[in-house]
Amino acid sequence: MSAVRPADPDRLWSTLQTMAALSEPGPGVTRLAYTPLEREAHDRFAEWMATAGCTIAVDPAGNTVATRPGRAAGPATGTGSHLDSVYHGGRFDGIAGTMAAVEVARLLHEAGAETALPLRFVAFAGEEGARFGQACCGSKLAAGLSSRAELDARRDRDGVSLAAAMAAVGLDPDAAARAAWDPAEWSAFVELHVEQGAVLERAKLDVGVVDLISGSTRIELTVTGQASHTGGTPMPGRSDALAAAAEAVLLAEQVALDPRHRGTRATVGRLSVLPGSITTIPGQATFSLDVRDVDADRQRQSAAEIVTRMRAACLRRGTRLDARLLADTSAVVLPDWVRTEVTAAATELGLRYRVLTSGASHDAQMVNRLVPTAMIFVPSRHGLSHVPEEWTEPAQLAAGADLLLAALLRLDARAAAAATLENAGGAR
Repeated sequence: MSAVRPADPDRLWSTLQTMAALSEPGPGVTRLAYTPLEREAHDRFAEWMATAGCTIAVDPAGNTVATRPGRAAGPATGTGSHLDSVYHGGRFDGIAGTMAAVEVARLLHEAGAETALPLRFVAFAGEEGARFGQACCGSKLAAGLSSRAELDARRDRDGVSLAAAMAAVGLDPDAAARAAWDPAEWSAFVELHVEQGAVLERAKLDVGVVDLISGSTRIELTVTGQASHTGGTPMPGRSDALAAAAEAVLLAEQVALDPRHRGTRATVGRLSVLPGSITTIPGQATFSLDVRDVDADRQRQSAAEIVTRMRAACLRRGTRLDARLLADTSAVVLPDWVRTEVTAAATELGLRYRVLTSGASHDAQMVNRLVPTAMIFVPSRHGLSHVPEEWTEPAQLAAGADLLLAALLRLDARAAAAATLENAGGAR
């Protein structure tokens, strides 16, 4: 067995760009959850992994799992991320982690390297909440955190349910809802992702290691007023749904900026108006609210306060506010011992790092319910993400892949040692 080479920045970059090219027309990358394009991306991932000596399986949720055997059977150390995107997003979100996994598998295969126990490389399905309002669909199903009823309830902007979308690409939603992964088959998991912030760039660091992932409460809000003619209806006494929604949006910002909510982030990212005519007062406005925080209690209290204040403002304007909860996920503290193995690997490689918190949701947040999990961040230029301008340099991606490989090898050795001790104990 020859020594495992460092990651090849050019090859990793080329692989990432090939994957990013699978997109709907328009600016940036649009490859939505549970669409034919997303499944095509999974097929490409599977082809690359098979060439690197892995066996391929697709679970009922649509997660693609590539397994590289070890010298012995036992719980696997895993890595991976997602392949879907938001509308008109960037080339790196999710893709960086899955392509780093491809590079790691290739490096091990080329070196003829053996690990003590199996390694698994995962491309999760439907991580982005852009289509159905629910993030981490595939990893939630893998962790046993989604019900069949939830798959029917989640719907996209065209009214298509998550269950129907899964069926349309050849997946069985009934099977997906009862096919959680077996924790006994996993020892640890590491997800590599772009930071989606500017902490690493500003500090001129190579990588970040995540200690905590923020939670998120997502709500759909509908303001109902009275549509009427813009010229024939006097300003006093109007029941303008959009004017009420505009005040509601600013109230969300106001609450999140209050010192009592330090660390809370509140965002309205989508708003639609009916009837949508230049000469008609809006009779209905529907918008989203995404409240995030590292403190689960504060997150939910903030969301409740925002909705209460919005409702009062709408009532004062002669309109009605209805709220529908889309998703609610608590913040997750990632286990110290897995993070320690990652930071030890970073030290060995001479990489400059810091431990930091993730403000975005990730598949790791769900996987951690099933298996101890860590996250590696690579820098994002100007902290931009979910936009076409998203950018990470090839050398930065390669440094992340090198750390990912080193961390997986450390975790594999640790799992093998634990299995040896357990077997020895059983023998006595």
